[in-house]
Formats: sequence, C-alpha cells, structure tokens
Amino acid sequence: MKVSDIDNLNFSEAWSIPQAPTGYKSGFIGIIGRPNVGKSTLMNQLVGQKIAITSPVAQTTRNRLQGILTTPEAQLIFVDTPGIHKPHHQLGEVLVRNARIAIDAVDVILFVVDGTQPAGGGDRFIIDLLSRTENPVILGINKIDQQADSQLDRTYEDLAAPYQWQIVKFSALTGNGLDTLQQLLVTHLEPGPYYYPPDLVTDQPERFIMGELIREQILLLTREEVPHSVAVTIDRVEEDTTITRVLATIHVERDSQKGILIGKGGTMLKAIGSAAREQMQKLIAGKVYLELFVKVQPKWRQSRFRLSELGYRVEE
Repeated sequence: MKVSDIDNLNFSEAWSIPQAPTGYKSGFIGIIGRPNVGKSTLMNQLVGQKIAITSPVAQTTRNRLQGILTTPEAQLIFVDTPGIHKPHHQLGEVLVRNARIAIDAVDVILFVVDGTQPAGGGDRFIIDLLSRTENPVILGINKIDQQADSQLDRTYEDLAAPYQWQIVKFSALTGNGLDTLQQLLVTHLEPGPYYYPPDLVTDQPERFIMGELIREQILLLTREEVPHSVAVTIDRVEEDTTITRVLATIHVERDSQKGILIGKGGTMLKAIGSAAREQMQKLIAGKVYLELFVKVQPKWRQSRFRLSELGYRVEE
C-alpha cells in the first residue's frame, strides 16, 4: 500500500489485518540520535519509499513518524524521532521531550551516529539517557561510505563498550550494511502480531506527507535563518479524475522571512512550489496543482497554543 492510499483506510479495513503466522515477530524500533546523523534517510531506505524528508539542515524531523517494514519473518515499525539536542525555544523543548518519550515507548532502540565525525558531547549525553533504559540498544554507525578514517569508529565503540551494546556499521545513503542491520533488529524482537496491514509503509496520512515535502524544499532552497522558523499546513486537498489541487500555507515568524520565501518577483516561492509539486506527483502517482501562501505568525515557536495549532504537541 502506498502513502497515497492511507487516507482511504477506514475502520473496516483496519479490522481486516491478517493473523500473523506462528513464530512471527513484530515490534517498534526507536531511531535515536543527534540532529543530522541520517535517521530519516535510514528509515526511507529501510521501508523502500520516501516517507520522511531529508536535508543538510539539522532538526529536519519534527513530528514522530513511523515507517513500516513487513517481511516474511517480521513486521518492524520504525519510529523516526527528532534529533536530541539542547533546546533553545518551546518548539525545541517539545521535540526533545518527544524523542525522550520514544526511548521508553519502543521495544528496541537503534542509536544512530555519524561515522564521519568522532564521538562528542551530544553523543555522550544520549548514551547517558540510553543507559537508563531496559530496552535493548543497538549502536548504528552511519555514513561509512563517507569515512576518511575508519578509526573514528573506535571513539563510539569505546563509549558503547561498558553497556555491551551490539554495533553495526552501514550507509543509509547507499544501503550498504542494511541487510545486516535488519537481521540484527529482528533477533531482538519478540513474537507478535501484524500491528498494521502488511502492505502499509507509514501510519501518517497523505496530507502530513505533502506538508513535509513542501517544508523539505524550503530547507533545501532558502537561507539558514529561515528553515527553523517555518511550519506548513495543508489547507485544502481537492481531487478529481485528472488532477489533485493542493492549497497550503507556509507560516513564518517575521516579515523579513516572508520576503525571503517569496523572493524577487515571487521567484523563490515558485521554485519551492515547483520542486514540492514534483515530489507530490511521485507520492500520489498523478498530476498535482499546488498553490502556496505565506503567513507571518510572530514567535509561533514560543507559543504552546500556536505549536498545538500547527500540529506540534508532546506525545502521550
């Protein structure tokens, strides 16, 4: 089942989830790590479809997103979490709190680190958090395809050694080593049912993914001072036999950011819209008409009410 089919699910279909065969395994795997270590790229590779946005900008992931991989032997539900960091505003506090909640809410933790950089204070902070959980932890050293010095791995191995965590090395970008990672994760799962229909790849609705695809292009195309101040809401989706019409609003905190997003003569907004529309067309396998608006919401990241209104809340 593609992402575009999720909005069409109803309760009767939900109850039609088949019974898993004897000895089948299933469980939830939390992908934890510092910002920008490749967690979203990894989940996209594992499920075989783009469901999480990626960019070179830290803190790309904001909402807890679940990717679902169903194999003949197991159903693995990957929980992609925001990068754990020192928060500087209310939004940051919500994101980090949600990532911490995920640590105890899953069955297995995959702690992802950047193999091109030595272990630092942020990694040690996360290791301290993980040392308190009873869940099994696997240390995943990512970006081995970009390593100039494999000795960097030792800095992480030394930190993991006191806890006897298993270690696996891979490249989320190329897929190298992911078969080994997948097999290792399955060994830590307990026998269990299908939590989702076997052909589902994510629990998020199409509208959510559309909004994230717009935000991804903003992250890729605008200046550094804009991305963290941006939220996207999908205001309307209208479908007919030939085209899907999408109306969306980009929320920013300052008039200057609105000017950057629109660009001279509207060139930047057109570029964002064109690139996002191409991704949406892949998502729904059909033509898309996308109309974007930009709205200033002063200090929305500092307001719990605005955060909730824009879809950011502390997970239960």
